[in-house]
Amino acid sequence: MKPLDIAALKAQLADGAQALSLSLSEAQLQKLIDYLGLMIKWNAVYNLTAVRDPAQMVVQHLLDSLAAVSAFDGAERVLDVGAGGGLPGIVLAIWAQEAQPQLRLTMIDTVHKKTAFLTQVKAELGLSNVSVQTGRVEHWQAPQPFDVITSRAFAELNDFVTWSGHLLKQGGRFIALKGVAPDEEIARLPAGWHVTEVRALHVPTLHAERHLILIERETS
Repeated sequence: MKPLDIAALKAQLADGAQALSLSLSEAQLQKLIDYLGLMIKWNAVYNLTAVRDPAQMVVQHLLDSLAAVSAFDGAERVLDVGAGGGLPGIVLAIWAQEAQPQLRLTMIDTVHKKTAFLTQVKAELGLSNVSVQTGRVEHWQAPQPFDVITSRAFAELNDFVTWSGHLLKQGGRFIALKGVAPDEEIARLPAGWHVTEVRALHVPTLHAERHLILIERETS
């Protein structure tokens, strides 16, 4: 595998963040690129992502996740369900260390090799705001409920809400990262839940639709 052009990838990431109106420090940019390097290294054995080209990974993984961070403004306890290789969770955690230091992020996945990778990333990048769980979210009982539960390419909205709704505090919300606006999935949401916003995202240099789906409990 040829060595990464770190300077070019960091410049690409910085330009993309600027296009998203995000002010990232040199430390944040470096941690995001270090995370990318770890993903590339572990991907050879653990198959974390089908995207192999580092420049495409900057767009489809880092910038795609960074485009969503404004939706987490003010959040303090966040759960990333089906965290996989750490998207959006690790990206959100790196951003939040400086931008929102009160935020604590828990990541859960059923696949042990993925949570082993996330634990390694946490250690190597010094992400003290992250905790990692292995298991099925529908069986997990958290010590405290979460004010935001998020996922990216995890499951249909109906399943996402049904499996993890017991972990959401009263007044909390789900934030699902989706591609094309999932109108049919929204129509199949279980009773007691409603979509408060479908927010179109514009990811720099990504020629594909991206949407955030914000879901809350219905109030009687």
